[in-house]
Amino acid sequence: MNLKTRFLLLAALLVLTASATAWAVFQRIAEGIIEQWGVRLAETQVRYDSARLLQPVAREVALARQMADSSVLRRWARKPDNASNFAQAQVEMESFRANFKDQSYFVALLESGAYFHNNANREFVDQPLRYHLSPDRPADAWFYATIRDGRDFHLNVNRDAMLGVTKLWVNVLLRDGERVLGVVGTGLELDSFIRDVVDVSPSGIRTLFVDHRGAIQLSGDRDLITYASAASPIADKQGVYRLLDHEEDRSRLRAMLTQLATSASPPTTVLSHFFSVGGKRHLAGIAYLAELGWFEITLLDLDQLMPVSRLNIAALAFAAALLLTLAIVHLSLGRLVFQPITALERAILKIRDDDPTPVALPSGKGEIGSLIKHFEAMAEAVSTTRAELEQRVSERTEALNRLARVDDLTGLINRRGMSELITEEINRGVRQNTAFGMIWIDLDHFKEINDQLGHAIGDEALKAVAKLLRAQIRPYDRAARWGGDEFLVMLWPCDQSTLATLGERIRAQAEQSLQLSDGRRITLSIGAHLVQPGETEEQALLHADKALYRAKAGGRNRIEFSG
Repeated sequence: MNLKTRFLLLAALLVLTASATAWAVFQRIAEGIIEQWGVRLAETQVRYDSARLLQPVAREVALARQMADSSVLRRWARKPDNASNFAQAQVEMESFRANFKDQSYFVALLESGAYFHNNANREFVDQPLRYHLSPDRPADAWFYATIRDGRDFHLNVNRDAMLGVTKLWVNVLLRDGERVLGVVGTGLELDSFIRDVVDVSPSGIRTLFVDHRGAIQLSGDRDLITYASAASPIADKQGVYRLLDHEEDRSRLRAMLTQLATSASPPTTVLSHFFSVGGKRHLAGIAYLAELGWFEITLLDLDQLMPVSRLNIAALAFAAALLLTLAIVHLSLGRLVFQPITALERAILKIRDDDPTPVALPSGKGEIGSLIKHFEAMAEAVSTTRAELEQRVSERTEALNRLARVDDLTGLINRRGMSELITEEINRGVRQNTAFGMIWIDLDHFKEINDQLGHAIGDEALKAVAKLLRAQIRPYDRAARWGGDEFLVMLWPCDQSTLATLGERIRAQAEQSLQLSDGRRITLSIGAHLVQPGETEEQALLHADKALYRAKAGGRNRIEFSG
C-alpha cells in the first residue's frame, strides 16, 4: 500500500471521525436548544392561554357571585311561594340575564328542586320555571354534587337534556348565612367557547383545562371532555391521566398538580416536564388558575413545532460530499467545513441564550450552504413565533390593565384608576405650585333604593348619576365611581370659585333632572375640597370626606366645603 493510499485512508478516517464528532456535538446542542426553546414556548403559551380563558370566565363568575349575593333572590328562595317575592325575583333574574355574556341564567332551589331558566331569546320570560330536579335522576346529579362539595362556585361542562344545550356552566351557591338555598349561575355555549378560546393554538400545541381531580373540562377534542364531572368519579387512569403512556408519568403529573395547587408560589408559576403521550415525547407546561380552581396543561409536540429532520438531510449530504472530496480535504477542510460550523454553533448558542445580537453566517456552498439556510429558516421561525406570542401576551395584558381601571356598571374610572390620577395631580401640583379641586359625592338614601326596589333600580340610579357627571363637568375634568354609591370628581385647573360653581351645578342638576322609573327623585350630598400643593392623597380625601359628612349631617341634598 503506497503512501498516497495510506494518506487518503488516513484522511478519510480523520474526516469521518471529525464529521461524526461534529454531528454528535451539533445534535446535542440542537436538542438542548429545542428543549430550552420548548420550555420558554410552553411558559409563554400557558400564560397567553390562561389570560385568554380568565378574561371571559372570570367576568361571568363575578356576575354570578353578585347574583348569589342578591338580597331579593335570597328573600324569594326562603319563601318561594310568596307571589310578591317571586315577582321581584323575576325582575332581578332578568336584570342579571341581560348582563351575562350568554344572556341566560338559571336558578335551582334546593328545597323544592325547582329549576328556573331564561335564554337570550327571552323564550321563558313569563314562565321561567322549566322543570324540577330530582336526586334520583342521573342527569340532575351535578346539582346535588355541587351542594355536597360546598365550594362557593364550581365550573362544570354538562349537557342539559331538558333544555337541549351543552355549556360550560358557572354554578354559584345561593346561601342564607350557612344555609344553602340553591344554586344560581349562567352558561357559556361550549362549541363557540372552545372555538374562540381553546382551538386557537397553532398546530403541534394542544391545550387542556382540567379540574382538581384531573377531569378534562375544556379541550379541542370534545371526546376527551368529562361531562358532568362534578358527579362523575375520576379514577387514576381516567381524565387527563389516560393520555399518558406510563404510570410514572401519571404519578409525576399528579405530584405537579398537587404542588401547584398547594404551594405559595406566584400565580404565574409554570411547571414543565416531558411526558410520553400516544407514543411520542411531549413537553407539558402546567399552571394553576386559582381564580377558577382549574389547571391548564399545554402539550407541545416539539418534533412538529421545531423538526430537526431538515437538518439531518443536509448533514447527510454534507458527509457524502466530504467523502467524495478526500483528495483535497487537507486543503479545504478548514475553509469549507469548520469555519461555517463554528459560525453556526455561535448562532445556535446565541439562540439558546436568547441573545438578540445577529451572527453573520457565511453564505456557504453545497450541503453546508443548505444546512445554513435550513438553520436560518428555523431561527427565523423561532423568532417569529416568539414575537407573535409575546405580542399577544402584551396586547392581552394591556387590555386587562385597561379593564382594571374602568367601572363595568357606569363606564366611569374606578377607584384604582382615580387614585392613580390623584397621585399624578398631587405631583404636578407640587412641581407647578397649583391647586386642584376634589368633589366627593354620595347618592342620598341609596340603601333604601336597593332594599325597597331591588338592585336593578339601584343600578339605574348609579348609571343616571354617572351620565349627569359626564354632562356637567368640563372635558378635561375626570369623574370616577369611588365605590358603592360614592363618586369622586377631580377638577383641574380649579380655584375656590370654580369648585363652588361646579359642585352646586352638579347638585342642582341632580335635584332637578334625576328621577327613577317609579317617580322617586335622586338627590346628592356633596363634600368639596380645594387641594393645595403639598397635601397628600390621604389628607385631601380626609378633608373632602369631612365636608361630605357635614353635608349628610346637615340634611343631605346640599354641598359643604372643607375649611
